[in-house]
Amino acid sequence: MNKKLKWLLSSIFITMVCILTFLTFREYSGQSAIYIFFTVVLNFFLFFGFRKNRIFFDTFLGIFFWLGYWLKFSFRIAFTWGYFVDPVGNFDKSGISFDHALLVTTFGVLAFIASSIVRQRWWFSYSCEKSGKGLIGLLEFYKNHRKAIWLNFLLLVIFISGSNAFLGIYQRGTVPRTILPMGLGGVYTWLLLFGLSSASALMLEFEMRLKKGNSFVVVALSIVESFFSNVSLLSRAMVINLSAMGWGYIKALEVKKMAVSWKFKSAATVLFLALFLSSVSFVNKLRHFRFRDKVVATQISKSIKPIKVIEPAQTNFKENIKSAVHNLKIFNIHSNLIIDRWVGIEGVMAVISYPKRGWDLWAKAWEEKYHNFGTSFYDREISKPPHLSADLSNLHKIFLPGILAFFYYPGSFLFLFFGLFIVGLLGAGVEFFAFKLSNGNLILTSLISQVVTYRFTHFGYVPARSYLLFGTIFLNIVIIYIANKLLLKFYRLDESSRELPSKLIKV
Repeated sequence: MNKKLKWLLSSIFITMVCILTFLTFREYSGQSAIYIFFTVVLNFFLFFGFRKNRIFFDTFLGIFFWLGYWLKFSFRIAFTWGYFVDPVGNFDKSGISFDHALLVTTFGVLAFIASSIVRQRWWFSYSCEKSGKGLIGLLEFYKNHRKAIWLNFLLLVIFISGSNAFLGIYQRGTVPRTILPMGLGGVYTWLLLFGLSSASALMLEFEMRLKKGNSFVVVALSIVESFFSNVSLLSRAMVINLSAMGWGYIKALEVKKMAVSWKFKSAATVLFLALFLSSVSFVNKLRHFRFRDKVVATQISKSIKPIKVIEPAQTNFKENIKSAVHNLKIFNIHSNLIIDRWVGIEGVMAVISYPKRGWDLWAKAWEEKYHNFGTSFYDREISKPPHLSADLSNLHKIFLPGILAFFYYPGSFLFLFFGLFIVGLLGAGVEFFAFKLSNGNLILTSLISQVVTYRFTHFGYVPARSYLLFGTIFLNIVIIYIANKLLLKFYRLDESSRELPSKLIKV
C-alpha cells in the first residue's frame, strides 16, 4: 500500500472517529472530560498497534479493544440512547456510573500500553529479530510432495468439518451430541480452532520460499479450510483466523521483498468475500434450526426494550434522524454483526454495578467448573441475562465479561493495572515462543497471537481452564518443531542450511 493511499484511508478513518466522537459527546451524561480521555486512549491504543516496533499481539489487542469498548460504547450512546444488546447487570445508566465504567476501561488499556513499551524497550521487537529460513525438513518434505499434500489437506478438512457437523462433537453454543473416546474430541477442537489453519500457515510460508507461481492454490485452500471449519463450528467468525493469517502473509511478503499482482489480490478477495458471506448465511440458518427453543426466544424477546418513538413535535431534527435510522431493519442487522458481537464495555458496566465486588468474588470466579450446557458464573452472579429463567439443559449459552472486567472483580484500580500489565507480557511471551520455535514463520506467529488475543478479550468463563488453550498452543508448535527434526534426519539435512542469509525483520 503506497503512502498516498495510507494517508487517504487514515484521513477518512480519523474523520469518521471525530464525527462519532462529537455525536457521542453531545449525548454523554457523565463528565465530558472522562469520555474525551477514554476516546483519546482507546484510539491511541488502536494506532499504537500499527507502530514500527509493534508485535502482532499489539495489533490484534488494539483492534479488539477498539471495537468492543470504544466503537460499541460510542455507537450505542450516540444512536440508541445508551441501550446495549448484551446484559449489563444492575447498571443504572447514570452519569457517575458511565464515568466509572470508562475510567476502569481506560486504566486497563493504559496497562497494556505500558507492558508493550516495556516489551519493546527491554525484551524484543521484530526489528531486532532475524528472519529464519528454518524448518528445512518440513520444507523439503513439502517440496517433494506438494500436490499430494494439497489433496490430502483438502480431504482432511472435509472429513473433520463434515464429521463434526454430522456428529456434533464440538459446536459453539450447543451440547456435544457425540463424545469421542481417548480425548479425540479435543483433537477435533484443536484442528477446527487453529490446527488446520496452522497447516495452512506453513504451506503459505513454504510457497513463498519456493517462489512457486501457483501459490494461489494454497491461498484458496486456506480460505476454503476456514469456511468449512467455521460452518462446522456454527461460527460466524471466519474472518478472524483468516485476517490474522492474511496480516502475517502481508508482513512476510514485505520481509521477503516479494509482491503479488492485483489479479492475485482481486481473486483472493473475491473468493474470501463469497465464502465469508456464504458462511454467515449457512451458519445463521443452521443456528436457527439448532437453537429453535421457543422458551429462550421468548425470554430474549422480552428483554429487548421497545424502540423509543419520537414525535416530530417533541424533539429536533437530529433526534428524528436517529430514530429513523435506528428503526431500519438493515441497520439493526449490521449493527449486531459489526458492533455488538465483540466482547467489551458491557462486561465492565455489569461489574462496576455489582455491589459485592471484592477478593471473594475473584476467588469464586476462579473456582468455576466447566459444564457443556447451561450458563456461566458471570451470568448467574453479575450480568443476570434473561436466559437464566429458560431451560438450558440442551444449550450452552453464556455471556463473557472480558479480561479487563474480570480483573476488576476485586474492585481495585491498582490490581487492575498491574494484573493486565502482566497479562500483556504473557501475550507477548507466547508470540515470542511461537516465533522462535517456528523459525520466524510470521504467518503462523500471527495466527497463534490472534488465538491468544481472542482468548484474552473473551476471557471470564472457567478461567482456570485457560491452561488447556495455552497447552494446546504449546503442543501445536512443538509438534511442528519435532516433525521438522525428524524430517531433517530422514533427508539427512542440516538445519543451519539456508536458502538465503538471515536478515533483520522489518514489520
